[in-house]
Amino acid sequence: MEIGIYTLGDVGTDPLTGKTISARQRIKEIIDAAKLADEAGLDIFGIGEHHRLDFAASSPAVLLAAIAQDTKNLKLTSTTSVLSTLDPVRLFEDFATLDLLSDGRAEIIAGRGAFIESFPLFGYSTDDYDELFEENLDLLLKLNRQEIVTWSGKYRSPLRDAEIAPRPAQEEIPVWLGVGGSPESAIRAGKFGVGMAMAILRGDPLRFKHLVDIYRKTGLEAGHSPESLKVGVTGHAFLAKSTEEAKDEFFPYYANYWSNQRGMTTKLSKGDYEEMTSPETALFVGSPQQIIEKILRQHELFGHTRFLAQMDIGGVPFQKVAKSIELLATEVAPVIKKATRN
Repeated sequence: MEIGIYTLGDVGTDPLTGKTISARQRIKEIIDAAKLADEAGLDIFGIGEHHRLDFAASSPAVLLAAIAQDTKNLKLTSTTSVLSTLDPVRLFEDFATLDLLSDGRAEIIAGRGAFIESFPLFGYSTDDYDELFEENLDLLLKLNRQEIVTWSGKYRSPLRDAEIAPRPAQEEIPVWLGVGGSPESAIRAGKFGVGMAMAILRGDPLRFKHLVDIYRKTGLEAGHSPESLKVGVTGHAFLAKSTEEAKDEFFPYYANYWSNQRGMTTKLSKGDYEEMTSPETALFVGSPQQIIEKILRQHELFGHTRFLAQMDIGGVPFQKVAKSIELLATEVAPVIKKATRN
């Protein structure tokens, strides 16, 4: 199994100090986190796309290109690219350029996004939410396969013998779809034969099992090989030497995230938090052993080949994020890789 980390680049206020770092500092910390992950031996680093003042990462390709210069082995992916409002040609060319800069380490996780601010920003209507995504995905995959493309659709100008440059270092850039809880999204990923990256942020992971089954069934019926139907899991995580230490240390930041980014009207209680971090749930907060057990339980359910952890939510200081990265890389990843090796 591949193990990595990702960030959405949120610019949060530290609830313990009341300080909010600048976007410049946040971007520097993102690059430092990627360098640390690469040096510690993790496999993947991802950056998500948002277009709000409380996020510093509106252009994953630009940030990943900077990271490519300071890393050697990490696969570099978007988590996610909001494909409904991105021009597929520009998206592909940006990541093909990243692929050349990184010697073949670029990937794309495309999704519809958790927020809709990009629709008015780029002149699209949310009434076309699904149709835009489907059309843009179809074009993106065609661009990935062909260097000269003829194509027509409803929402952008047609392409007639268009030269798509540059071509990536890889034969094709790996493309995944980010999926929340929608069966329609799982069906779409299976139909197109791309990887499916599930965001499982809390609750019992068993409730996502049907999405994996739908995805694989649809993909096989569409004629795709079992090997091409890859499943990944993404989730929130925080590690410390003991589970109690991790839970205590992370609580103020997760409560901050809960009330601000999730838009909850009530504060997160300690009792609810204890339930959210229990061994049966998908919130990866605990000791390395606790995290190992949670990942392996999900592997039994999904047979997934990739796990990505988001550790920097709610204003967590970089020093604490760095400790979590080191524990994930040195104490969790080796055990998971040995346990899931075929």
